[in-house]
Amino acid sequence: MIPSLRTPAARLALAALSLSISSALYAQNAPAPTASDWGGIGLLQTPTARMADEGELAFTASHTSPYSRYNIVLQPLPWMEGAFRYVSVANRRYGPEWLSGNQNYKDKSIDLKIRLLQESRWVPEVSAGFRDLGGTGLFSSEYLVASKRMGAFDASLGLATGYIGNRGDFRNPLTSIDDRFETRPKAQGTGSLNSDGMFRGPVGVFGGVAYQTPWEPLQLKLEYDGNDYKHEPQQNNQRQRSPFNVGATYAVNKNVHLHLGWERGDLAMFGVTLRTNLAQASSMPKLLDPPPVPLRQRKDADEAVGASESLAASAPVDWASVANQLDQNAGLRVQRISQRGSEVIVSGEQRRFYYPAQGLGRTARILDGKLPSDISWFTVQNTRLGMPIVETSIERESFVDHLEHKTELSSLAGHIEMTPPAAQYRETLYQAPPHRFDGAFNIGYQQSLGGPDGFVLFQVAGTYSANVYLSRNLWLSGTVSYNAYNNYDKFRYDAPSRLPRVRTNLRQYMTTEDLTLPSLQLTGTRRLGRDLYGMAYAGLLESMYAGVGGEVLYRPLNERWAVGVEANWVKQRDFDQRLSFRDYSVATGHASFYYMWGEERRIVSALSAGRYLAKDWGATLAVSRAFDNGVTMGAYATKTDVSSKDFGEGSFDKGIYVSVPFDFLLPRSTRARANFLWSPLYRDGGARVGHTYSLYQATSERDPEFFFDNLDAISK
Repeated sequence: MIPSLRTPAARLALAALSLSISSALYAQNAPAPTASDWGGIGLLQTPTARMADEGELAFTASHTSPYSRYNIVLQPLPWMEGAFRYVSVANRRYGPEWLSGNQNYKDKSIDLKIRLLQESRWVPEVSAGFRDLGGTGLFSSEYLVASKRMGAFDASLGLATGYIGNRGDFRNPLTSIDDRFETRPKAQGTGSLNSDGMFRGPVGVFGGVAYQTPWEPLQLKLEYDGNDYKHEPQQNNQRQRSPFNVGATYAVNKNVHLHLGWERGDLAMFGVTLRTNLAQASSMPKLLDPPPVPLRQRKDADEAVGASESLAASAPVDWASVANQLDQNAGLRVQRISQRGSEVIVSGEQRRFYYPAQGLGRTARILDGKLPSDISWFTVQNTRLGMPIVETSIERESFVDHLEHKTELSSLAGHIEMTPPAAQYRETLYQAPPHRFDGAFNIGYQQSLGGPDGFVLFQVAGTYSANVYLSRNLWLSGTVSYNAYNNYDKFRYDAPSRLPRVRTNLRQYMTTEDLTLPSLQLTGTRRLGRDLYGMAYAGLLESMYAGVGGEVLYRPLNERWAVGVEANWVKQRDFDQRLSFRDYSVATGHASFYYMWGEERRIVSALSAGRYLAKDWGATLAVSRAFDNGVTMGAYATKTDVSSKDFGEGSFDKGIYVSVPFDFLLPRSTRARANFLWSPLYRDGGARVGHTYSLYQATSERDPEFFFDNLDAISK
């Protein structure tokens, strides 16, 4: 006989059953955020409010006929997701056969998603986003979505205008404000910012649930699609037998995910995601680096060297040998070694170690083994481009105590000082002979993506770069390049331009000659004041332009801001990249303001305003997230007085970039960086001249935060 639910025993049994079910649900992990078909975190066709871990970089390729999507997604901040993609449309051709052959149409787009609310016990996670924000607008959409975890389930529900909500389940409530929100204008496919159509048109409902199975690598997804595929771009409407999509994500490992799905009721989807977290990246073992110099035995070394009042009065030190050891083991190319009281100062350029603390630690080890005990401070004056940038001083006893595990790293930090290079008398102990020449062979690579001539156009070249130093502040640098292979012969489409062709003659520069001289620049630098730096240059500044120019930068030490001015007069080089020129010349220049935002997370912004190569006036804003380990993720946009019509497809210049220290990738320490830039279009508006050096980059060690963020490298 079943007891009534009104009895205490029944209510107790029901409560116990509910508690056991709830405990079972919450005992299983919630589904981890995974990629959608569109690359961003989501279900299949639709986004969720979830975000990847901060610093994640992911590539997702997926196919659902007739669309193949190639997405790169960045997570620069815990509350911001950015993506760019190419969509290949199998049943549409890019252009006429003479130009594109049988290449499928490629659509370019940029996405942005912002978290508005973070999930709590009762409140769901809420995010707003824009799909195809800065591309052609063919797939543009705006959405608001909420997600809530319930044990092994993560449910999402959202509203969208545009592509994601094309079913149009109800009238746009914004029509009560303005009737123009009733209809959505047709995308023009020009690559402009799609502001005219934002939040316009009917609203569609979408949502679904992700389920984390007991088998940890497998996650299942069920989705209600907000698009009915009856209003596809280019009149490419598709049949939809069902608005419900089902799929699965299988984690091969933490870096590789496989995706399978059944969409629109009758179509298979398959995809793969390759992911890594750049913020958590660290250097691989440096098997090719020399080991750090071991600490000296304190008592024996003191007796051997003896106490003295001045190094000049003590037993002779083979300073040339010390300088050589600093170069070979600490990566410091010494210019001068001097003394002031109980402090020894080494002035030179760090050429090997990416993290300044590591170079300082190795330098201090070497000096500790060579100098008598009355020297209590070691100082390294870091120079760059022949100019002193910053002096970093470390107390000898505290450094030794830390290496001998007597003090914590936090204690050592209190015995390190960073100051502007001092203008004070110091007794010179050693002056290095002038260094006259550097040279190295390398492999050069450049590419263009997404053009109608071919999806990937690229060049691989062998290069030889060299510097000839006339003095420490005056040198000649140049690069010779030989084309090993390129497919730019397919580049037949010179986009129409109403501006001087300052950049769109790329094909001619890439194909006219195999042996070229991309740069040959004479550069002079000078420290003009305590925080003021100057640079002048002349010659073949880059592959397309030669001329003269200069830059001045004011960057106070330990400040978040800097200001700079750059001015150039340049003449366009001939297509053979030798010593001949074309008729076009222009005076160009910019004033720039740099600022670093945030305490826990550093956001570096640079606003530059001035005249560009096509004689247009405007401004460029670049914003990047700088992680503690040196990785940066950023984006830029340039808008000038050139109209969208005159600029051509794209309306304005923009791009996304990632910069990663090569130190993560190689078994030998290096200061080089791997830079990836994606700019959807190559146009003449908003173009700036390139040259070999930048004062803001050269003075980057004036940021003590980066030094102390990586202070643990001091013992390596």
